[in-house]
Amino acid sequence: MDATDVRRPAVWVNCAVSLDGRLAFAGGARARLSSEEDLRRVHRLRARSDAILVGVGTVVLDDPSLRVQWDRIGEPAGPAPLRVVVDGSGRTPPGARVLDGSAPTLIATTKRSSRTYPDGVGRLVAGSDRVDLAELFVELHRRGVRRLMVEGGSEILASVIRGGLFDRMTVYYAPVVVGGRTAPTMVSGPETRTPEELRALDLESVERLGAGFVATFRPPDRPDRGAAEGADLSYPPSDRSRDEAPVA
Repeated sequence: MDATDVRRPAVWVNCAVSLDGRLAFAGGARARLSSEEDLRRVHRLRARSDAILVGVGTVVLDDPSLRVQWDRIGEPAGPAPLRVVVDGSGRTPPGARVLDGSAPTLIATTKRSSRTYPDGVGRLVAGSDRVDLAELFVELHRRGVRRLMVEGGSEILASVIRGGLFDRMTVYYAPVVVGGRTAPTMVSGPETRTPEELRALDLESVERLGAGFVATFRPPDRPDRGAAEGADLSYPPSDRSRDEAPVA
């Protein structure tokens, strides 16, 4: 089934990279590449999302909270987006902030993992050996997620982009060069060996932001899923009730 034919949320991919396309320092060590202006943009996107998704590698290396910093964007606190961690083998550390109970959380895993999680953290099996993102997105839609923000890491970004499972992608480019051999690139996954395997995108806009710039892309020849799903991909103030949240 084509990725555009299934009922899934409107998916917004977002990340920050260096000018040479690196997400982090050598070995995946966390690097803050976003400017303050970009961090405000990111938290506005989070605030208008129903769920925020990352891979377990990001949780292991960065220990993100995946919370909205309402003070940073000057807005009163609203409902916390659902935190979704793609973890096919149960690698999420017991002390990870995503397991702290401060926001609804869902671990997307596989049949080969029998890991259990604290009360208040949901568990969803989507696949046998690897988490099937297309299946996961359909289930998230069924649970009320209409706007899904995907933040990384490079394996997740590769699967979402190569699978055509997104509707917008914003990339903040910091005016720095990381270099080296082990700093992760924005997209990893299978090697691209021929022109036919390239993933083409349409460039919508480029905007100066702080010391860097943000480029916005969309898949070519893609209907506006946001309009079809009732989720405006410009991410205006959400019409979601401040007490309403997707089901974990």
